[in-house]
Amino acid sequence: MSREQKAVERARKAFLTGRSKPLEHRIRQLKNLQRFLLEREKEIAEAIKKDLNKSEAGTQLYETLGLEGEIVLAVKKLAEWAAPRPVEKNLLTISDTVYIQPEPLGVVLIIGAWNYPWAVTIQPLIGAIAAGNAAVVKPSEVCVHTAKVMEDLLPAYIDKELYPVVTGGVSETQELLRQRFDHVFYTGNSMVGKLVMEAAAKHLTPITLELGGKSPCYIDKNCDIPIACRRVTWGKYSNCGQTCIAPDYILCEPSIQGRVLEEIKKSIKAFYTEDPKTCPDYGRIINQRHFKRIMAMTEDSTIAIGGDSDESTCYIAPTVLKDVQVNSKVMQEEIFGPLLPILTVSGVDEAIDFINKGEKPLALYIFSPDDKVIKKVIAETSSGGVLANDCLVHYSVSALPFGGVGNSGMGSYHGKFSFDNLSHLRGCLIKQLKMEGVNDMRYPPHTAKKLFWARFFILKNPDLGWLGRMTLLAIFAVVAAYCVLILYYYYACLSKPQRSTTLVLLSFQFLILTVRKRLQWRCILFEE
Repeated sequence: MSREQKAVERARKAFLTGRSKPLEHRIRQLKNLQRFLLEREKEIAEAIKKDLNKSEAGTQLYETLGLEGEIVLAVKKLAEWAAPRPVEKNLLTISDTVYIQPEPLGVVLIIGAWNYPWAVTIQPLIGAIAAGNAAVVKPSEVCVHTAKVMEDLLPAYIDKELYPVVTGGVSETQELLRQRFDHVFYTGNSMVGKLVMEAAAKHLTPITLELGGKSPCYIDKNCDIPIACRRVTWGKYSNCGQTCIAPDYILCEPSIQGRVLEEIKKSIKAFYTEDPKTCPDYGRIINQRHFKRIMAMTEDSTIAIGGDSDESTCYIAPTVLKDVQVNSKVMQEEIFGPLLPILTVSGVDEAIDFINKGEKPLALYIFSPDDKVIKKVIAETSSGGVLANDCLVHYSVSALPFGGVGNSGMGSYHGKFSFDNLSHLRGCLIKQLKMEGVNDMRYPPHTAKKLFWARFFILKNPDLGWLGRMTLLAIFAVVAAYCVLILYYYYACLSKPQRSTTLVLLSFQFLILTVRKRLQWRCILFEE
């Protein structure tokens, strides 16, 4: 039995004990995970510095701070998320208990990525723990030092049987994918995503794919270009361009291309100094294979800004390309590096056409002061997420689902969306062994009369909130009238026994008339 198979079996066995399900256990594990992030802050930062040359402040800002926020939110909201969720009823179920009960899926496989090795690996783990699952964590082997820290230190804080960390390369990942899971959560590129989906299909395992794509950025000529370019520069060159939702290319009119270049150049200097190579806040390409891949993309385009590189340290300067064509090398795949091509278009309509000719991106950025332009782009395109007048920050909003569409992925997470994505939302209906007469319409022999009543109860679906209030009011009126008559009858019996029979008959006649009127009212209400 392989190491990977043993880890999965231990996680399955631990899950079947039921200890991951109580809310107290989930909250305790989440708080332990938060304690890990705080107590091991130094080790985490040192490892990422070695892997991606991220600064300590950058590590907290882009990796661990968001994780702490997700944990705080999950702990605060867990009881609400995990509680039964009442749903609307129809006429057939108006007296029944109907609700959705979130329940754990089982054992989840989380395959992380190397570009933000903590954020995109631990964030799904937070959702898995909150939902009551066991989870096998597979960090990316590309970030060697980070994977080692995760493997060595994480089991000291959270349940190592329920949440084992399995390290290794392609062969270890393939062995994990041969095992049966209840959900697979993969972050990475679309090529590997297809292989993950194929492996999961053998067990009919549901999956979440957080992929990427070429995220476009349209800059309207009427916007505040200095501010727009400052935000685009930050979004593009953070983590040396190795961000799945980084602006992949700019679309703008020829008349503003020169200003866009000028303002991006100013922002690069302001952020990373005259020499980004010496700036502690500017990262490095993850390895030489990716370095060569990125540099090859510059061959058939004009370098307008930057272009410096050093293969020995995997350094590529913040670079902007112009004279870029649709068939240029840089436009054939997601860049995932510090190259920013600029393509010119005649206006928003041509920009929309250009975007729609490609695969659906993970993110789409619009810079414009005109709400009509923004709404037009949103209405006439499709993407995983859309952000107007800024970059990246929609990722930080836990109330928004983060995920792709089409070639950029499937499924979403963050906040409650992580919890729901890694839960089975179980539909529950509880009836009483009473009121059997209502069910007669569904039992054989089937007749025209039964079909009539079936159509009435199934197809007529009024606002039960309003109808319920009217029904309760009518019932209350009937009961109140009946009580008054009974009291009056009791008084009459004590004083004049001869009149008691008459009062009883009157009270029953009143009830019959009331019920008859009520039925007539209902028939009118539901009439075609």
